Amino acid sequence: MERRFEVRKREMLQEAEIRPQVCKGMLERLEQFAGPFIGTLARREPKEHAQVYLAGLLSDLRRKNVESIAYRHDQDRQGLQRFIGSVRWDHRPLQEELARQVGVALGQADGVIVFDPSGHKKCGNASVGVQRQWLGRLGKVDNGQVGIYLGYASRAEHALVDVRLYLPKDWAHDKARRKRCGVPNQVGYQTRQELALDMLKANGPFLPHRWIAGDDEMGRSSRFRRDLRALGEGYLLAVPSNSGIRDLDSPCPAYGGRGQRPKPPFGRVDRWCDSLAREAWTRIDVRDGEKGPLVVEMVTRRVLARTERGRSDATEELLVVTRSADETGQTKYDYHLSNAPANSSLEELARVVKAAHRVEDALKRAKSEAGLSDYEVRTWAGWYHHQVLSLIATWFLITETRRGKKIHARSDGSGGSHALGCPAASALRSATSQLGDAMHQTQEQAQRVGSLSSLQTP
Repeated sequence: MERRFEVRKREMLQEAEIRPQVCKGMLERLEQFAGPFIGTLARREPKEHAQVYLAGLLSDLRRKNVESIAYRHDQDRQGLQRFIGSVRWDHRPLQEELARQVGVALGQADGVIVFDPSGHKKCGNASVGVQRQWLGRLGKVDNGQVGIYLGYASRAEHALVDVRLYLPKDWAHDKARRKRCGVPNQVGYQTRQELALDMLKANGPFLPHRWIAGDDEMGRSSRFRRDLRALGEGYLLAVPSNSGIRDLDSPCPAYGGRGQRPKPPFGRVDRWCDSLAREAWTRIDVRDGEKGPLVVEMVTRRVLARTERGRSDATEELLVVTRSADETGQTKYDYHLSNAPANSSLEELARVVKAAHRVEDALKRAKSEAGLSDYEVRTWAGWYHHQVLSLIATWFLITETRRGKKIHARSDGSGGSHALGCPAASALRSATSQLGDAMHQTQEQAQRVGSLSSLQTP
């Protein structure tokens, strides 16, 4: 045991090593990186505030809200609060630039667009959209807001691209609360699936893709799957374990001689899965992971999926079931429905399933490294301002990560999995935190120059 510990310790130290080239010139690259986004803002003051806020989101602050960022950069707190929470500036051009950059840098023809609702736990009930509701990441009903995120995953990388705030029905129909939080008049109640479709129409042209994926909250809606088929989109969406399916390959019940011939009954997908023979499963090596090869077992079957109550447009779909061992060694099952052909490659289906999981990792990265959940704003505009700037800051981390991997590949002849991980994120935070000191020094110099100029004026 002691020997294994020493070996693992050496491996961890090697993974933590960051070559000087990775961090050299990082602050200059941040300024260049921010240029296309900040250039969409019209006036000088918002541009300066945006630069400060991005640097704060990438800094070593523990809580990356307006107040802490302002104090870190010796800025007027009220000015930065107005910029995020109340000043009218359109976040959509910044988000569109983000989608364009992600599509150019990561785009591949078989890319995967992933929709993932994520909750932000919040106190009180005055902030826009806050109420007791299901917060998926916490796995329970709690007080908070829910954002529907659009992520993009290809073989190159994965990134968050867009987000919509889910406005519950009680909020959508409450005129007084809408007015207090500045909810635009044209914004009405939309389901989470309708918000996803809006983002798909806005961002799909920028992101080359073959697949739409999402968790069981998105996939449970047969109407959402129908809408994707109408748009000509291929999908592989998770569904709950109690979803009703009819196995089209199972034998029909005995015919009694009268009326229509009986069909196989509908049943819960998890119970159908329990009845499968061991030889029905196929082992698939998806890709190399940090802890070794990612391995899943899969089975597919043509089924008829039961639709929501009151709907009768049931459509034949492909059921995809995966099972794997979780961190505790317990077997975990995931169920998906797809409009893919019955002869689709199992390796391709497994790749799409794992792409959806990689976007979950992107959300964790944005929350832990770029302050995605650290906001303290109440207004509709303030929520979107913070969210989009946080997504842009996360994209900068990704671009630096990819740059670091290339440096490591050139240095040791491999693109090893340890090329740039959490240690590099720490280096990024340390480097960007220096930007606050630089800004503070620049302001002091400007004040001194201004004082000298006033003395020299006749």
